[in-house]
Amino acid sequence: MPKYRNNLPQFGSTIFLTDSGMETSLIYHHGIDLPHFASFDLMKNAEGRAVVDAYYAKHAALAKHKGLGFVLETPTWRANKDWGAKLGYTSGQLARVNRDCIELMLDIRKRYESANSPMPISGNIGPRGDGYKFETKMTVKEACAYHAQQVKTFADTEADFVSGFTMNYIEEAIGIILACELADIPVVISFTVETDGRMASGETMREAVEKMDAATGAYAAYYMINCAHPTHFESAIAAGEGWVQRIKGLRANSSKKSHAELDASTELDEGNPHELGAQYRALRKKIPGMTVLGGCCGTDIRHVEQICLACTEVETEAA
Repeated sequence: MPKYRNNLPQFGSTIFLTDSGMETSLIYHHGIDLPHFASFDLMKNAEGRAVVDAYYAKHAALAKHKGLGFVLETPTWRANKDWGAKLGYTSGQLARVNRDCIELMLDIRKRYESANSPMPISGNIGPRGDGYKFETKMTVKEACAYHAQQVKTFADTEADFVSGFTMNYIEEAIGIILACELADIPVVISFTVETDGRMASGETMREAVEKMDAATGAYAAYYMINCAHPTHFESAIAAGEGWVQRIKGLRANSSKKSHAELDASTELDEGNPHELGAQYRALRKKIPGMTVLGGCCGTDIRHVEQICLACTEVETEAA
């Protein structure tokens, strides 16, 4: 039985760190080729698996050292049918690599989890298309059917929950939620926004959360924001509004550039880790329930360390 599936530990005041921009870190800092931004492809051999292990272990060790929780997100953001086919994976091979990633997370948890650092495991699901572009739009029914295979694979493992990341339109996110409900596994949805604080499809964050909850009976455990810089959406958040209470996590980009600008970039924009930490700290005053903290494109362990320091200082001051 999955350790936390029936009692996710992310609720409450305890901060949970998670990892940073895995793909950008491996590509730009380690010179590793990741076709189609697919980090799961590294799991095909022992050398690649060791790279993945080392990346997560570094972040888990930080959380343990700080006495904080840690969410282990599998490197399976691209491990769905369409992206897998571009890399030559069959449906059976994709199922196998998704299971292998859960097994690796279990191994890391065994090595680093402690009483003060619970480490739930998330089976990570990405969009069918490009998270930076609003391309072919699925209906809710189509999205549910498309993502059901990966969801079912995770549901049959020791994964504690599923996370749908970088969602840029509502129907796909709702489809993932419904697929998880059918598979009886908790789900978290993380959406991305443009520089105006809206999803690529035009909805505000408030509209997105309210529509997703209304369509699914609020089945999602909570929501997150990822792959956008705090300056893109901070003005769209009003402290005290009901929908804000459903936001529990943030994995921001280090760069203030738009998605289109990042797509065209040939160099990594690392931003300023200290500044990013301060921005997370300010956001937590507007979103007090935001306790799952990590990074996205352009970030690495340095950014997560600064986010951790800035946000645990808030906890100290409030004590």
